[in-house]
Amino acid sequence: MRHPIAVADEPAAATPVQVDGRLAALGRFCHRRRRWVLGFWLLVLALGVLIGGRVFEGSVTGTSAGGSESARGESVAAASDSARGTVVAVVDGAPVGDPAVRAAVTAATGRIGKLPGVASVTDTYAAGPALTATDGRASLVSVRMADGSTDAQLKAVTRELDSIRAGGVRTTVGGDLVLEREVKDQTAGDTRFGELVTLPLTLIVMVLVFGGLAAAGLPVIGAVASVGGALLAMFGFSKVMDIDTSVLPIATVLGLGLSIDYALLMVNRFREERGRGAGTAQAVERTAATAGRTVGFSGLTVAVALAGLFVFTSPVFRAVAAAGVSVVVISVAAALTLVPALLGFVGHRVKAPTAPVPDEGFFTRTVRRVQRRPVPVVLGCIALLLAAGAPFLGSQWRNSGAAVLPTSSAGRQVTEAVGQRFPQQAPAPVTVVVGADRNTAQAYAEDVVAKLPGVSGIRSVTPVTDRVSTVEVLVHGDPQGGPAKSVVGELRADRGGLTTYVTGDAASVVDFQHEIATRGPWALGLVAAGTLLLLFLMTGSVVVPVKALLMNVLSLGASLGALTLVFQHGYLSGLLGFSPTGGLETFIPVLVFAFAFGLSMDYEVFLLARIKELRDQGHTCSRAVELGLQRSGRIITSAALLMVIVFAGFAAGQMLMVKEMGIALAVAVAVDATLVRCLLVPAAMTLFGEFNWWAPAPLRRLHQRIGLKEHMVLPPIPAALPAHLPAQRTEWETESEVGQGAERAGAVG
Repeated sequence: MRHPIAVADEPAAATPVQVDGRLAALGRFCHRRRRWVLGFWLLVLALGVLIGGRVFEGSVTGTSAGGSESARGESVAAASDSARGTVVAVVDGAPVGDPAVRAAVTAATGRIGKLPGVASVTDTYAAGPALTATDGRASLVSVRMADGSTDAQLKAVTRELDSIRAGGVRTTVGGDLVLEREVKDQTAGDTRFGELVTLPLTLIVMVLVFGGLAAAGLPVIGAVASVGGALLAMFGFSKVMDIDTSVLPIATVLGLGLSIDYALLMVNRFREERGRGAGTAQAVERTAATAGRTVGFSGLTVAVALAGLFVFTSPVFRAVAAAGVSVVVISVAAALTLVPALLGFVGHRVKAPTAPVPDEGFFTRTVRRVQRRPVPVVLGCIALLLAAGAPFLGSQWRNSGAAVLPTSSAGRQVTEAVGQRFPQQAPAPVTVVVGADRNTAQAYAEDVVAKLPGVSGIRSVTPVTDRVSTVEVLVHGDPQGGPAKSVVGELRADRGGLTTYVTGDAASVVDFQHEIATRGPWALGLVAAGTLLLLFLMTGSVVVPVKALLMNVLSLGASLGALTLVFQHGYLSGLLGFSPTGGLETFIPVLVFAFAFGLSMDYEVFLLARIKELRDQGHTCSRAVELGLQRSGRIITSAALLMVIVFAGFAAGQMLMVKEMGIALAVAVAVDATLVRCLLVPAAMTLFGEFNWWAPAPLRRLHQRIGLKEHMVLPPIPAALPAHLPAQRTEWETESEVGQGAERAGAVG
């Protein structure tokens, strides 16, 4: 039986033995220079807060497949149009012919036409019935803002439109410029809301885990500092590439989750070292040498998963890759520098555990039950995961447009009102940008476009310049459905001898799907190769990495299936507070795969490294799996719980894209940390037995030369304890950080 250990601030009876290695040296430096390190991170946080709003201001809204025909067509049309964008007001609630309404509208348009930054303004009384609703009780006022107009000028126009109130009408202001502003404001608001919800809940959970506020507060402080660094990094990237607004909360949620998890590992290891009798400085050094290795290896696995996004050409994927990898680096840096510095200030107040976690417990019993029936468990888990992922096979991908905003959004209300009541003004499902004058474009529309199957008519042929025109094409059925996509293909197959670009929402979806189909396998291959290499270097096996890869894919399938059920079919939409759009946002499944894959490999490393170390110590494969899960199960569960809290906090926001990412990642982490790690992995490893560690002879020799070790042997802590207390076990003294996962989470309270 192990007795409690009295821990002084610093042991004075013997001189500590210095730990070798760069990470240990980094820990010593950060502890000695903790005021400078803390000052640096406070500066990072302050700068991040100051420029946080500017990051959202400099972001762009709307996504397109980079370099695709639809993106090029939009660029050609935009370059030919001198306007910055439009502001559209729906004047509703009274007959359009009411003299009072007419007077109010014409007076407002007269004033707006004189405002700076306005290129043109049109109302139904000047333009005719095209701007009148089909029921005659609403009309549109359309304002085109000049290129170079300012936000202040846009706000002045919005105020004038809002002032149209005569005759009992109500005015709702929207348009593409208003939508862009609302998307940025709502995304920034959801990000702040997610942080405000997540951090207090995380703190409460960690107080329960650690049994004290001092230890629990350190990961939260590290997470806040990491977010400041993430904002700085994204602000820098926004100067050299377009950062889509939706990228910002995605990168923020990743940074929060990772930094909390990494700080959790560091603080837990510090507590262990204090429990063994190490002083504050020595415990920091030993923590950096062990937990720091885990943090670095974990960050590398997540970064490899995100790096696969660089294969794609779409700006949104490249922006997420750049922002995501930088956030991983910042989270690792905060864990390796800020947390040791903070421990130098408050480490003496952190409660130390009195004994390691026992080798018998809940996870050991669970593994033994699994090992008695490994075949049914494997087949049952695989069947369950396949069934959960099956709905994704019928998923539909869409550009949601204004539907990403909540129903209370004025911009969304105007867009929906235009689509339902002003069919002539609603965006056409397919638009063809023609490099020709109006007459040539008209002939092309009549002779080629109108005769294609699936085309229900030509709405308009509009000259943009003398050499560029647009043809708006109407299609049968869903504007982004199968018939519309077929029309896109037909238009691209027969261009009538002209230079044309087929654009619109349907074309954009087609281009996204084509990019994913052609570049996705390369991205997947890059991620798979990097993951297999890392796991081989860690384990020396070719079987375990392949098995881990397949299990992660099954886990991700379940997440994507849940995503389809919730956001395409509308299950739980009322509870989650959104209106389903009938499909998934085009780029979300790819981002879910990249993020969830990286996080799943994170937990895979925690478990496999511990099992591998126990096996190397001479345990049988079955016993190594038992002890490995017992000693790492609770840290995986604790880390997963914190991740789910972070993702759920962001899913509680209003932006549909952020909600999709939050729900998908929360499901992925929960499934992976429970069903996969606690049941499927032990059952599969039991079936494979010693074959788990097989590798061809040449690869075994290669691993002996260049293999990575996820643990290091620490020098013993000099005795500085009362004589009646027994010495610590050598095995406990030299255990690896990953292998001690269970003790880190379990030796709490």
